Amino acid sequence: MIKKLIAVFIIITLIFSLAACGKQEKKRYEAEFLLLFDTVTQIVGYTETKEEFAAQVDLIYESLKEYHQLYDIYNNYDGINNIKTINDQAGIAPVKVDQKIIDLLLFSREAFELTDGKVNAAFGAVLKIWHDYRDAGTENPENAALPEMTLLQEASGHTDFEQVIIDEENATVYLPDPEMSLDVGAIAKGYATEQVGRLAEENGMTSGLLSVGGNVRAIGVKGDSNGTPWKVGIQNPVDQNGKDLNKIRLMNASLVTSGIYERFYIVNGKSYHHIIDPITLFPAEYFLSVTVLCPDSGLADALSTSIFNMPYEQGLALIESLPETEALWVFHDGQRKSSSKFKDSIAE
Repeated sequence: MIKKLIAVFIIITLIFSLAACGKQEKKRYEAEFLLLFDTVTQIVGYTETKEEFAAQVDLIYESLKEYHQLYDIYNNYDGINNIKTINDQAGIAPVKVDQKIIDLLLFSREAFELTDGKVNAAFGAVLKIWHDYRDAGTENPENAALPEMTLLQEASGHTDFEQVIIDEENATVYLPDPEMSLDVGAIAKGYATEQVGRLAEENGMTSGLLSVGGNVRAIGVKGDSNGTPWKVGIQNPVDQNGKDLNKIRLMNASLVTSGIYERFYIVNGKSYHHIIDPITLFPAEYFLSVTVLCPDSGLADALSTSIFNMPYEQGLALIESLPETEALWVFHDGQRKSSSKFKDSIAE
């Protein structure tokens, strides 16, 4: 089964001996696969055998694939009611869905309330307009254009998350507004990363690093006997091929960055990225990137989007109100600001 992952395993020659504890030596292995959540997934793990690592990767792949199909807003899958199915049935009928969709939408509701609507899973009507214009502008740069504000404003009238009917007892979801659509892109990848990470832990992974398109989830510590935290770099938003802004120590925690460099297109010489401010209905212009560090990858994903859409002072107040949560903001002039204890996680 592992062959179908199109994954590459690399045995690193550096071996950490645990012989003093009476255990077999653990080795570092790496795997990578494409396509799921339209991004690259990378896994690093320390196990006693290659076969043990391969089994863990297989588990992660199959679980992540399930989340990818359930949370997809663009494609149908045989025998699966997913987010696209809910959108297709807007104004028509409730849709019976898997519990994983119910759980995601309940989590999305909590994130909507926590961030005062700055991250909104019901914002699909507006995001679809930007997605279509971005695709058209990327395919035909000479004719790249911006959506009219009147078009965006009309769509924004169909984005009230409070109207999403989640029936937990019957496991159904219904959008009574036929013009409403769900878009879980600001949360789904991080949420799925967290759930898959927990599943891997429950099935015996004690030392692993999972990165789904930059949504990083650390399981335990690196596989040596000294309890060394993982070190993960924060990408430079100006020079993605340059030196990382910082290296962060991770141990049973997650790191997520949102930035202007992820998906964008150019109109009249100006770049327009994919993170849309729910107030202005245009790409947020406060920062180049924001990074969130906290125990839960789903929450980190939601927070990185929401504080990207807030002035620094408002975002800082939100981050400081949450336990075990820190953030780093990079401004357009290159200035960096961080929450009170963020520096404690920077690796020397």
